[in-house]
Amino acid sequence: MAKTYRHTFIRQAGNALATTLVRAGIKAGPIHLLTVRGRKSGQPRTTPVAVVERNGQRYLVATFGLVDWVRNLRAAKEATLTRGRRPEAISVVELAPAEAAPILKSCIGTGGPITEGYFDVTPESPLQDFEREALRHPVFQVISKR
Repeated sequence: MAKTYRHTFIRQAGNALATTLVRAGIKAGPIHLLTVRGRKSGQPRTTPVAVVERNGQRYLVATFGLVDWVRNLRAAKEATLTRGRRPEAISVVELAPAEAAPILKSCIGTGGPITEGYFDVTPESPLQDFEREALRHPVFQVISKR
């Protein structure tokens, strides 16, 4: 059984560090800042996320499951991705499980110990298992508004 995401002090500190590094223009792997309007408050909410690139397309993968940024992005369908001082207005399309499965399969295990244990599949699992996993870990295709 996969772990459930917990917003612990360690995660909060890690998110603060990642946010500071990205805002300062220091590249921290695929990490960008996602700013999306809160679905209830209407206030902008910013969180560090990994942008996955596959076949010339960019994706946001909900590694930790149905967390707040996922719910907010589903409601808003648009956001801003920032890396350094370069904000980019984006819209997103949530992929169907059959479309999301290959993206999830290519990403599994790339997050190291940070993401380990949040999936009920392994890199060797068949695509059908990843389709079921996509229900708990949505994948959004990023579309630039430039």
